[in-house]
Amino acid sequence: MNPTENFRRARDFLIENREDWKAATEGFRWPALDRFNWALDWFDVIADGNGRTALHIVEEYGAEVRLSYHELAERSNRVAVYLRRHGVERGHRILMMLPNSAHLWEIMLASMKLGAVLIPATTLLTPEDIQDRLSRGEVRHVITDPEGAEKMRGLPGDFTRIVVGEQVRGWLAFHDAYDESSYFIPHGETHINDPVLLYFTSGTTAKPKLVLHTQRSYPVGHLSTMYWIGIREGDVHMNISSAGWAKHAWSSFFAPFNAGATVFVHNYSRFVPRRTLEVLETHEITTMCAPPTVWRMLILEDLTRHKVRVREALSAGEPLNPEVIEKVRQGWGTTIRDGYGQTETTAQVGNSPGQLIKPGSMGRPMPGYKIALLDAEGKPADEGEISLDLSARPAGLMAGYQDDATLNEFVMRDGHYHTGDVAVRDADGYVTYVGRADDVFKSSDYRISPFELESALIEHGAVAEAAVVPSSDPVKGDVPKAFLILKPGHAPTRELAGDVFKFIRRRLAPYKRVRRIEFSDLPKTISGKIRRVQLRALEKERRARGERGPLEFWQEEFPELKG
Repeated sequence: MNPTENFRRARDFLIENREDWKAATEGFRWPALDRFNWALDWFDVIADGNGRTALHIVEEYGAEVRLSYHELAERSNRVAVYLRRHGVERGHRILMMLPNSAHLWEIMLASMKLGAVLIPATTLLTPEDIQDRLSRGEVRHVITDPEGAEKMRGLPGDFTRIVVGEQVRGWLAFHDAYDESSYFIPHGETHINDPVLLYFTSGTTAKPKLVLHTQRSYPVGHLSTMYWIGIREGDVHMNISSAGWAKHAWSSFFAPFNAGATVFVHNYSRFVPRRTLEVLETHEITTMCAPPTVWRMLILEDLTRHKVRVREALSAGEPLNPEVIEKVRQGWGTTIRDGYGQTETTAQVGNSPGQLIKPGSMGRPMPGYKIALLDAEGKPADEGEISLDLSARPAGLMAGYQDDATLNEFVMRDGHYHTGDVAVRDADGYVTYVGRADDVFKSSDYRISPFELESALIEHGAVAEAAVVPSSDPVKGDVPKAFLILKPGHAPTRELAGDVFKFIRRRLAPYKRVRRIEFSDLPKTISGKIRRVQLRALEKERRARGERGPLEFWQEEFPELKG
């Protein structure tokens, strides 16, 4: 059996069992591959003579780009020939910093065909961030737009500079790639464990880690993501995600292309719920993945006014409150499903199509993933760190962190890959997220999950975002303190703080209640993740000095809350 048929057989099995989780998990086996180049052995094969739309981009001002599978394969061949002409060879590192344009998909395919290693980067990077990627990523070539080129003005480095769009002095014109031949011949074979992608993590606790993925770990590994989404050939899949991050590769590249679906992109400068609903209706989107903030904004509109055809609705990052899920179900007849994974992996856990959904749960292990919850002693338990059994290593696990043997040894210790995330599992095997291991703390000897408290806080009508950290207390050791960002139109007053305290008392057990509130901005990474490590350090420093924030309120200052 050739590599393409081997891969297809595994894919088809998951599609055939897309609503039978038990059969899928018991019968699925990762395809046994040796020599495999996903772009050549999968994408180009299904693209041959295929006029179905592979990529459909709609701009905010109405312009559209449509490329069929055949066209995208041909254009990526031209780009590969062009890049080779300008020095790109197998193993070379390419930094790609572009927004959602067709060029991004062409470059990703071309890079894989060449055997190069692509480093996707968000356009939000600062010059200092770019310099870090250039040096630690050992970049040999850069592809960006004029705005990116401007950021790189004066940055040292001996690398090829290619600009997409208007010409920039000293940079090669990417547009010349389309004058190249569409006939591409690979130089040598590609091994399944050859590197293909290098992601810099968002760096919530320290400098970004360098996550290295291979032809096996992301292209093949994302069969699990395809299964979680429930996507199939002919679907039109819309993923609301910024380019440059792993979630973009998850849901805007590998999962839909593994299924033979259409990747749909709606570009906008500001998210407008009503416009998004119009796009969903007009372009007949059938599967959709969006972060929780998007779902919360969408339900502010009347969902029944738009004839949306979304069959599969997905969310990830945090549990959605029941009100959001119910409003989408009433409006569309579709239940939003949650899932879990990391930059380091593909979809590990999820609520797959056709299965019972338990409120707050991320679901059950995806086919090909053997999940263990390990306690503090490293023993299997029903509550503990989410870990992957390396004796049954899933295809979707990274090759490792580049140039960090100590970290690799730590996360791969004792026969398991340790995610750093804590969860609980019920009798039916459903997994519920608790929080990052570093973020969980104890108060009066009770374990506190900041994630759980934050999820409760954002249900308050005035709270937009929340971050909970431990705050030193002479009696309890630590108590939960919440840093809150308010929604527009709400003032950070004592009255509002009291209302939030009352709100939490009705929703959480006494030992879980937030005891201190501060209305404040939240430090974030460039990808938008909250840097709780910075908040913990700030709170520790304040308590040591006996200081408080300018808009900080303590529960004991509200006598009406006693009892």
